[in-house]
Amino acid sequence: MRCKTSDYFEVKFCYDKTQDDGVMKKTTELYVVEALSFTEAEAKIVEEMSHYVQGDYKIKAIAIPQYHEVWFSDKSKDDKFYKAKLQFVTLDEMSDKEKKSNNFYLVQAGSFDAAKKYIEDVMDGSMADYKIASVKETEIMDVFEIESEKPKKTENKDKKK
Repeated sequence: MRCKTSDYFEVKFCYDKTQDDGVMKKTTELYVVEALSFTEAEAKIVEEMSHYVQGDYKIKAIAIPQYHEVWFSDKSKDDKFYKAKLQFVTLDEMSDKEKKSNNFYLVQAGSFDAAKKYIEDVMDGSMADYKIASVKETEIMDVFEIESEKPKKTENKDKKK
């Protein structure tokens, strides 16, 4: 699993999609876009979807999700996304009581059981006490990441004087 912490936006994207029988039908799909702002999220989804969409499209909604970390799988069969809620237990030293804090993650997996296994695999390397509070399948079609730019090569040219 590859884990990436960043700012994400959920975007509802509506467009005319060609069905299996050849008929065009308005379809709204949910995508996740890594971006720093609503404006950047809108530009990114338009750029990414322009490769697949012919004709009109509409961005129905952009929302900030509860998660800031996505766990990506490198297996081709893992084609779904699950929203996981993990509860971390800490001890409040002042009151000597347990405190639970909820954290949310987006996990790419092929099934509910695989998502749960991936969560356990990632968290087994952690020393934090946690409990899986819930794992829910989402309607998310894909996650579009910001592509990191490769450093440009600089040429060292000797100047003659």
